[in-house]
Amino acid sequence: MEQILPLLGMSVIVFVSTNIDDLLLLSAFFADPGFTPAQVVAGQFLGIAALVSASVACALLAVRVPDGWIGLLGLAPLALGLRGLWALWRGSGAREADEEDGADAADRAREPRGGASRFKALAVAGVTLANGGDNLGVYIPLFSSSPAHIPLHAAVFAVMTGAFCALGHRIVNHPIMGTRIRRCGRAALPFVLIGLGLWILSDALVLVRAG
Repeated sequence: MEQILPLLGMSVIVFVSTNIDDLLLLSAFFADPGFTPAQVVAGQFLGIAALVSASVACALLAVRVPDGWIGLLGLAPLALGLRGLWALWRGSGAREADEEDGADAADRAREPRGGASRFKALAVAGVTLANGGDNLGVYIPLFSSSPAHIPLHAAVFAVMTGAFCALGHRIVNHPIMGTRIRRCGRAALPFVLIGLGLWILSDALVLVRAG
């Protein structure tokens, strides 16, 4: 027990320090009516699971990710953000038509369907993965230093992922802040994703200089 408690504390600190920026992304996704809470939660868990799996593989195989290549992951949120902007621009007229057709048509348009629902969950996972450069940079040496404790770290990360999802959902549904966040959520998400993508891509400039 004396050895487990420090490890638990380390896992919590590592997760919070590498995923605090995910709270902004989670809140933006939860505030966007185009995403259901289930899609956001599933996508977040898939993204974190992918980051942990990649870190475990690199740690056990003693693989170091070259500088700059992680930055290319910024293409994922950038593409999703540009797609979201196009959908907002294209859908402005469609939403007005839906309002004229009545609430039933709008409800049918918002109803998640199989393929679209899975795509949105994967989109959230892709953004989480793209934003995980610092996660890889910390998880790989952590797992390399103590391979026997990888299952413990992974379990803590899973619990903390659930806690972060609950906190992000709570922020969006806060009695005071929630209304304002939801009001601008759909319009703000594409800009958040574009900004995130450009910021991550800036790390890939080292590849251009090297060339």
